[in-house]
Amino acid sequence: MGFFVELLIAFLVVGGALWTVVVGVALMRQRDALSRINAMGPATALGLPMLLVGVFIAYWLRDGFSWLLLFKTLATIGALVIVSSVATNVLARATYLGGTPLDPRTKPNDLDLSADRETGRYPDGGVGD
Repeated sequence: MGFFVELLIAFLVVGGALWTVVVGVALMRQRDALSRINAMGPATALGLPMLLVGVFIAYWLRDGFSWLLLFKTLATIGALVIVSSVATNVLARATYLGGTPLDPRTKPNDLDLSADRETGRYPDGGVGD
């Protein structure tokens, strides 16, 4: 049983770290600031929680079960999910309203006031929804 638990720990820690690195590479390949902000979602929603669960299981295996450590792990995962989603939304909105240029292919663009709200069409002929 110890081998399978260690294998699970390795899968979670290496998988979470790998997921975070892949997201970092994808972040650098994005075309504009909004896409970069959006690309961080998978790292905070999947990569970091995988790392936390792997570390929790490793501590549990080494030191025994601890309710305090379980609470800290679950609170951290909950904070990651809540804070990252709110922060991403606020940061993207501030970036857009601050005048950061977008890639012309970014559609739909619900904050674009030049779009015709009835038809959903933009001046360049693109469709919003």
